[in-house]
Amino acid sequence: MNRFDFTPYRRSTVGFDRLFDLLENNARAQQSENYPPFNIERNGEDHYRITLAVAGFKNEEIEITAQQNMLLVTGNKDADEAEGKQFLHMGIANRNFERRFELADFVRVDNAALADGLLIIDLVREIPEAMRPRTIPINKTDNVAKITQEQDKKEDKAA
Repeated sequence: MNRFDFTPYRRSTVGFDRLFDLLENNARAQQSENYPPFNIERNGEDHYRITLAVAGFKNEEIEITAQQNMLLVTGNKDADEAEGKQFLHMGIANRNFERRFELADFVRVDNAALADGLLIIDLVREIPEAMRPRTIPINKTDNVAKITQEQDKKEDKAA
C-alpha cells in the first residue's frame, strides 16, 4: 500500500486541512472502490463530464444527489430480477453501488442522462461575479491629490 504522509505539509500550512483530508480520503477510497468504472473529462475551461459505466441499470434504479462540494451517485438493483435465473457465467456486475465525487466550490450539476449503459453527468463551474478577477483602472495623479484633500477636509470636520 502506497501512502503519502502529509504531516510535514500540515505543520507548515494554515487553512489547508480540508485539502489534505480530501487527498487522504480519496487515496483510501480508491483502494477499495472500483465499481462502476468511470471517466472524468474536461470539455472546456469551466465544463466537465463524468461518465459511469452502469450496464444493466434502469433510470429508476439510479439516484444522483448533489450536495455542497459532493456528488453522490447510487445504484440499487432489484434483487427480484435475478431470482429464478440460473447463470452459467455472470460477467456483468449487477450489484448495488455508491460512488462519491468531491466537487470544487461553485461546481454544479448541469445535466444527467442515461444512454447505452453509460450514465453521463455534465458539470459546470460558475464563479460568482464578485469573486471573478477584475481589472482595476488606475486614476491620474490629479485625482489622487483631490481625494487626499477631500479626506483631509472630512478629518478636520470630524475633529
